[in-house]
Amino acid sequence: MKLEFNFDQSGVIPYRFNKGTIEVLLITSLKRKKWIIPKGYIEFNLSPFESAKKEAYEEAGIIGSNETVELGAVKIIKGIGNCYLKVYSMEVVKLLDDYPEKELRKRKWMAIKDAADSISIAEVAVMIEKLPQKIK
Repeated sequence: MKLEFNFDQSGVIPYRFNKGTIEVLLITSLKRKKWIIPKGYIEFNLSPFESAKKEAYEEAGIIGSNETVELGAVKIIKGIGNCYLKVYSMEVVKLLDDYPEKELRKRKWMAIKDAADSISIAEVAVMIEKLPQKIK
């Protein structure tokens, strides 16, 4: 019998305004190097957004605003079980040159459409596409 776990994660869609347009920052996953959003397990002593903000610092080297909008939630079926991912918006206020996972990941600013097309989780792609309406 295979054991399955249910676990909760949270993540952010980091964005900035650049010459009147919104850009989204994506990072590469550790193993497959696919474009993803910063995300991770919700730490017991942090809110889901605080936890996601901490992951964004560790994985992407970004510091974000505390103002956020919950963009949605998605169930991701993984080999070890079901992941329930809550996703928030986060305006990037500082981009760091040095951060914990700098040597492990790439990061890239993308236009909304390019970011949505680069994400393999359809529900997260839709959240990226709807971001401009949610943050105004």
